[in-house]
Amino acid sequence: MTEKRIHLAVDLGASSGRVLAGVMEGQRMTLEPIHRFENEAVRIQDSLQWDVVGLWREILTGLRLAKDRYVDIASVGVDTWGVDFVLVDNNEQQTGPVRSYRDPRNGGMVEQAFETVPRHEIFEATGLQFMQINSLYQLLAAVSNEDPALEIADGFLMMGDFFHWLLTGKRSIEVTNASTTQLLDPRTKQWHGELIRRFGLPQHLFIDPIEPGSQLGVVQPSVAAQTGLVDVPVVVPATHDTASAVLAVPANEFAPASPTWCYISSGTWSLMGCELPEPQISERCAELNFTNEGGVRGSTRLLKNIGGLWVFQQIRKSMERHGRACSWAEMVDAARQASPFALLVNPDDPVFVAPDDMVDAIESFAERTGQATAHDDGVLYRAALEGLALRYRACLQMLESLTESHIETIHIVGGGSLNQLLCQMTADACNRTVIAGPDEATAIGNVLMQMMGTGSLDSIDAARKVVRESFETATYEPVDSDLWTEPAARFAQL
Repeated sequence: MTEKRIHLAVDLGASSGRVLAGVMEGQRMTLEPIHRFENEAVRIQDSLQWDVVGLWREILTGLRLAKDRYVDIASVGVDTWGVDFVLVDNNEQQTGPVRSYRDPRNGGMVEQAFETVPRHEIFEATGLQFMQINSLYQLLAAVSNEDPALEIADGFLMMGDFFHWLLTGKRSIEVTNASTTQLLDPRTKQWHGELIRRFGLPQHLFIDPIEPGSQLGVVQPSVAAQTGLVDVPVVVPATHDTASAVLAVPANEFAPASPTWCYISSGTWSLMGCELPEPQISERCAELNFTNEGGVRGSTRLLKNIGGLWVFQQIRKSMERHGRACSWAEMVDAARQASPFALLVNPDDPVFVAPDDMVDAIESFAERTGQATAHDDGVLYRAALEGLALRYRACLQMLESLTESHIETIHIVGGGSLNQLLCQMTADACNRTVIAGPDEATAIGNVLMQMMGTGSLDSIDAARKVVRESFETATYEPVDSDLWTEPAARFAQL
């Protein structure tokens, strides 16, 4: 056992989870893995659900292992993916299954919502992009299906808030994740009561949001008994994993009005955007379907959701089912050797949201768009990565248009920053310098906000200085940008 002051970050993504320890020594942080586990939605009947009980069991295991390893644990906090939520009743229990944002019952709810409140009014109220995964449309699906879980609910908790509730017994709603619901006013950072009323949702479910860095109290006795963590404070990070990841971007400026850098939080999803001092709610922003989500210290994350490495990941699962499994490194190697631009895949096409088989979905997409199907696995892998880079190129142009600025540097953080081929493709496709890393940005940002909440750090600038001095990055300069012009034109037609 070591005598170090530790902040524990529970980081839950849509495909995996982990418990890590952030350790500060002088001005340098180290991040030590404690426990890693899988997270995959489960198909039950015709629904897609999260195994939140299994996740809670894994979190308790990680906290128990941390207590065995460290003497002085200063705090713990949880970040998760966005939009999904848990409904609880007045007996402090879940009211029903916790559905995944990919659940099929959400289909058609965006268009149905417009019959109640016009599209432009929803955007003016919330500044959020229209995606059927948003919490609003999940709630409307529950209403439409007369879901008894909603009828008996006494509280609405986003995923991070749910696990903080299990840790402390106290309900809370953290603002960065609340901003992904399409029910929050991005100007006031409060629930948009009029919108909630017009959609017929129970207003009493939505308690006032709190800021990152808030302390909820200490872990409750039942958790202390299972983990050994006695009187350990629970400090709320930016619970939306992207908001935590953006805090860990090793940039020199915080929320500049005219940004010279943007970020890509790269994982199962890619979130590409700029950190701004105020939300941008305009016709142009609505036209480009960008979103204004809450960031740390009152900032706004102007961004677009992009399909991310989901297609690449699901190709591998398809290969495994067909007995052709290979490692991630082998997939990247095969992609590197394959012919460039032999097949163009748009990662944001609806066919890729939740297909039964990703390879079949790609073949269907190729046929629909008049392209030859891939006869080589490497072409398939490369198409998934090239499609992402081409989507980044288009998104960069939109960002520069919206912010009226020239973006010089793209920071890639998260697991995708380790994919050297994708990083170089991004530099080439966008004709910009790419700085990749840190790969564990979400957990790092989680720890940094806990340190700010406990007084160990006093500002965003100080937090980002820690990142720059503690974690290595890799720089990629454009090499073959001209080669991407013609494929980009073809891609735009998809």
